[in-house]
Amino acid sequence: MRAVLAAAASLTLAFGTSSLASSFGDPASGFLNERVGAAFIPLDGPSPTTFSAHGAAVVLSSGVAVTNAHNANIVDPAAVVGRSSQYDLLFFHIDHGKPIAIARPKTGQRVIAYGQGENGELRMSYGTIRRLNTPVRPACPVCAVQHAFVFESNAGPGFSGGPVLDARTGRLVGITFGYLDTSDGKRLMYAYDMARVKTEFSAVEQHLAVAAR
Repeated sequence: MRAVLAAAASLTLAFGTSSLASSFGDPASGFLNERVGAAFIPLDGPSPTTFSAHGAAVVLSSGVAVTNAHNANIVDPAAVVGRSSQYDLLFFHIDHGKPIAIARPKTGQRVIAYGQGENGELRMSYGTIRRLNTPVRPACPVCAVQHAFVFESNAGPGFSGGPVLDARTGRLVGITFGYLDTSDGKRLMYAYDMARVKTEFSAVEQHLAVAAR
């Protein structure tokens, strides 16, 4: 599990797929609606440091899904379209599923995140968005400062790359990528909003188009 630092407060923000050690969030008997179920993609496979790893992805557009770049070891390399040069995002081909309608995150919004537990079972976690446009220090010296929205919940490893949805409408508002445990016992989840995800995918497409010329 790699870590970066939150830019404003210099706090450690954790990233990574879950291992066999524990499950986070709550057991889920199903999805918020059928559209979410059709767009959710479970990811699992061997991990370099544990017996297995789990994460999630979501359909972004026809034939393409998005997850975290730190989930690359549990995504088929042959399916990878590309990854963001600045953000923890990876895009890959799929042959099923449909994208969910998207919406902008809002402060105070009730959201639900989906991920996988220690045995690959579906997990869920409700939360409330606390902050928007929170700066996060980049992972490399030449990378740009990242921005994320923050929601309070009990999710964690295994939710990496998974969808964050408006709990009322089911619209997709973001992609989970990290979390921070605060000194007062709260867990803050960090997610990229869908405008950023779409922008990064467009950049990948442009790079591929130039390379193909």
